[in-house]
Amino acid sequence: MAFDGANIWTANFGDFPGTVTKLRASDGEALGTFKVGTEPGGVTYDGANIWVSNTADGTVSKLRASDGKNLGTFSVGPAPWWTAFDGANIWVTTAPTSGNGSVTKLRARDGKILGTFTVGSGPIAAAFDGVNVWVTNGGGTVSKLRASDGKVLGTFAVGSRPTGIAFDGANMWVANRGDGTVSQLRASDGKTLGTFTVPVLPYGVAFDGANIWVTTGEGVTELRLSDGITLGHLNGSGSVGVAFDGANVWVADFNDNVVGKL
Repeated sequence: MAFDGANIWTANFGDFPGTVTKLRASDGEALGTFKVGTEPGGVTYDGANIWVSNTADGTVSKLRASDGKNLGTFSVGPAPWWTAFDGANIWVTTAPTSGNGSVTKLRARDGKILGTFTVGSGPIAAAFDGVNVWVTNGGGTVSKLRASDGKVLGTFAVGSRPTGIAFDGANMWVANRGDGTVSQLRASDGKTLGTFTVPVLPYGVAFDGANIWVTTGEGVTELRLSDGITLGHLNGSGSVGVAFDGANVWVADFNDNVVGKL
């Protein structure tokens, strides 16, 4: 899921051919559903356009946010998943069936590939901390890359099967899907500041300006930013995507094919 300043965009992974839906954030009204590639997974907003990773066909689609017009489809590599925007470029994780994965940097204005950089095995998600790009690797690590040139600045151990990642202004928060925890790492040096237990199968992470929200197999959990204490939990069914619109948190429930606004 992604917020474009007025609307929420959600990838419809199960549609064939793949689609994304645009919802008005004020009231949840569907404003349009637009075709992309096969099995869309990640959605990112670059300030003008929506980028969608098409997991099954190794591409990313660029849609104009104002009307959903497809502005281009760009090949990146096998199994692209979640993406991140660094202010000028789009970063896309790609995961071959064996060996290490990579993250590809595309110039947002035209989709030109500026570099492809090796990370750990099974990369899933990416997040930008203002200077560097962080990538979760399914093998139990996160990689920190300098956004200017893709140089790997460090690889840090987290929990099992790290998936979603978010930046809170100082630290990175990582959902460890394999062991039901969330890791907090200091962005400056990757030091682990805490590991916090959440319900089973944590997936997505979002920062609402005050606290951290984590989607899980049983709904969504709110963690206090200062110490990771659980502030509340709302039940759901296979909650995956999560996004903050400046006022409310949006959660996608995979099993029910619904989006909730909290």
